[in-house]
Amino acid sequence: MDERLALDRRAVVDDYARARRTFHALVDGATQADLVRPTVGTRWTNQQLLWHMLLGYLVTRVLLGLARIFSRLPRSTSKAFAWVLDAGVRPFDVINYLGPCGAVKLVGPRRTGAAFDWITASLERRLARESEHELTRGMHFPVRWDPYFQDFMTLADLYRYPTRHFDFHHRQLTLGEGG
Repeated sequence: MDERLALDRRAVVDDYARARRTFHALVDGATQADLVRPTVGTRWTNQQLLWHMLLGYLVTRVLLGLARIFSRLPRSTSKAFAWVLDAGVRPFDVINYLGPCGAVKLVGPRRTGAAFDWITASLERRLARESEHELTRGMHFPVRWDPYFQDFMTLADLYRYPTRHFDFHHRQLTLGEGG
């Protein structure tokens, strides 16, 4: 079991490094025309979607904290919390859409690269400190909020989540495709 966990941790860290390289290549290679081009399957521009991809890693830090708290409570507590969040999916969708629209006006594409480095390094440090037992802790999640949320997710699942989210949205970018 320990060997499998070590390999899993290494795979997560390797995925963060791959995403970091990809993110920098996308941002560094994008022209202003690329950044304002619409994406495939979203209402965002490439720049907004890149910010949303970064947000997946940022929100993971919050989710890890919530999962640590809820994992110490009866499971019915997180189940009820997830139900309430699922009931509020429409306001969440509006906020989830508008957030990147406003964020790109405050944080330019070059600064998102530095933020991406910081957040992935932070998640790597946290993962390195997690005990095997902590990685099995978890909580129920609002499955209507994100296609990669499962009904119950452990901390180990959460460490893998942001790169799955990243890879999904990477396919929706239209960078370098011409105008």
